[in-house]
Amino acid sequence: MRAVRYHEYGGVETLVVERVPDPHPGPGEIRIRVAAAGVNPVDWKVRSGAVREVLPVDLPAIPGRDAVGVVDEIGAGVQGVSIGDRVFGLGGVTGATAELAVLSAWAHAPTTWTDEEAAGAGLASVTAMGGLKALGALRGRTLLIEGAAGGVGSAAVEIAVARGATVIGTASERNHEFLTSLGAVPTTYGTGLAERLATLAPDGVDIALDTVASGSLADLVALVGDPARVATIADHANAPRLGVHLANAENDSTLLAEAGELGQRGRYTPRIERTYPIEEIAEAHAYAERGHTRGKIVLCV
Repeated sequence: MRAVRYHEYGGVETLVVERVPDPHPGPGEIRIRVAAAGVNPVDWKVRSGAVREVLPVDLPAIPGRDAVGVVDEIGAGVQGVSIGDRVFGLGGVTGATAELAVLSAWAHAPTTWTDEEAAGAGLASVTAMGGLKALGALRGRTLLIEGAAGGVGSAAVEIAVARGATVIGTASERNHEFLTSLGAVPTTYGTGLAERLATLAPDGVDIALDTVASGSLADLVALVGDPARVATIADHANAPRLGVHLANAENDSTLLAEAGELGQRGRYTPRIERTYPIEEIAEAHAYAERGHTRGKIVLCV
């Protein structure tokens, strides 16, 4: 099969498209013929070697955690999926940006999603749901999402709105119309946030989710009044010190199925900022590293 690989840690120049042996699923896994794969911050952080102490990989490595495609091989013990089914999901820290990918968590892709949308759903949805789950019931509560226009943030907005929350999202002004389209009340981040929220939410903010680790975690705790009502998916350094929930992405098929069900009902549609052909993987990673702020980046395989 054709796949993207890097043979050493480094910049985008290490990424090459080449022929590699086909992977095969182990027990509890499936293989898909990939239609599209997502690009996530973890991909370039792993490739660069920035997180090698925490997430070491065997080199050469194929970047990518999530993808969508048609099932073409099924491992031992797998039930509820058949050859030919269109699914989206997650594999390991690497392996998705290829013609064939092995998944360890998956769900049937909604017919309402394009391949590009489904490719952007896996990691974003389980990460968003993990953060939201830590905050408890959402219906009738006012939720502040810090960094609401990004891949995880935009997923969290739609999922929280679908679950009955009133959502206020922070983003740069150029993304306010985008947040409004998702169902959030937009505001800018940074200095004066408390004053802006006093106007937008006179009865106060009940819970907060941080998706960007911008240094605002202590401010979020002060805004809601209790660290137990704040979660972060990004600020690993400050979460333990402040006592807030730290949610990590998990390869959880149940969460993926929940996201797919919301998609089928039209309540959650992954927002795609840019798509690239697999041959332009270096450009996609370079764009991701610059900090895209509106939805997901996807590679078409």
